[in-house]
Amino acid sequence: MSLIESIRQPISEDLKTFKVFFTEALKTDNPLLADVNEYIVQASGKKLRPILTLLSARLCGNSTDAAYYAALAMELLHNASLIHDDVVDDTHERRGRSSINARWTNKVAVLSGDYMLSNSLICGTKTENLDILKSIANIGMELSDGELLQLTNMQKTEISEADYFKVIRKKTALLFATCTEVGAISAKADKKQQEHLFRFGELLGICFQIKDDIFDYYKDIEIGKPTGNDLQDGKVTLPLIYALQNSKSDDRSNVISIIHSKEFSASNIDFIMQFAREAGGVEYAESKMSEYKNQAISELNTFENSVYKTALIQCVEFATSRQY
Repeated sequence: MSLIESIRQPISEDLKTFKVFFTEALKTDNPLLADVNEYIVQASGKKLRPILTLLSARLCGNSTDAAYYAALAMELLHNASLIHDDVVDDTHERRGRSSINARWTNKVAVLSGDYMLSNSLICGTKTENLDILKSIANIGMELSDGELLQLTNMQKTEISEADYFKVIRKKTALLFATCTEVGAISAKADKKQQEHLFRFGELLGICFQIKDDIFDYYKDIEIGKPTGNDLQDGKVTLPLIYALQNSKSDDRSNVISIIHSKEFSASNIDFIMQFAREAGGVEYAESKMSEYKNQAISELNTFENSVYKTALIQCVEFATSRQY
């Protein structure tokens, strides 16, 4: 059994119910929107965010309709953010297939993303819990804030670790944190449990994003997916931040010059990737990820041992050990 299958196993029945909710939420009499929704379902990933919501609900009590609607809201919001991100970044491929903007147009992508975002909020109201709805609305705002911060950072020649962590907290970590938080709220967990699960999700999300950023500095053949994408877009992430701040190599000034001029040719990207690896950037990012992994797991110490707690710990293992 793979790690992700092991994670899903304790909530296998919940995920079947979630699938019914998900299918129902995407029904529409608009032919174009129906085609887009079907395309999204076909390309759908591992449903890690709903899994986190449902595991958190089970850890704190039980899965109710509120938990399913909360999980659905998070999945719809996540998909809306991906669709909008692809338009902003002019990305033409997502999960090995054409992105929505490439398959149709930017207009269709933006409007489809807007529809999913609104649908997410409707699902939030169906939880009949104002705290859950507030959390969903807040994360929608934080995601946009994170994207704008990242655009600001892309205008800088060098950014600090603090700048980097501020962006990934808003762009990635807080979405994970909201998933675990609303799961806890749906099960009527006490405030302390909600806080621990929020912090767990946040730390898990940081690990997840650092791992994604590490992938960018490997050759495609090593991990079986395109790499160097962030560099090509002018995004400076943790491995390169560390390398630039700590390298005494003559190559450092050349890398800064490339970033400043935005001359991201294939050879220049290879040069930057090699520089970051040789300057210890990847090793440093891996060590930081390990620190956050341990912190995330420690947030679950106050919960009794259960299959749900084990699965949440495995989520951290998956985020940090995955090869894709």
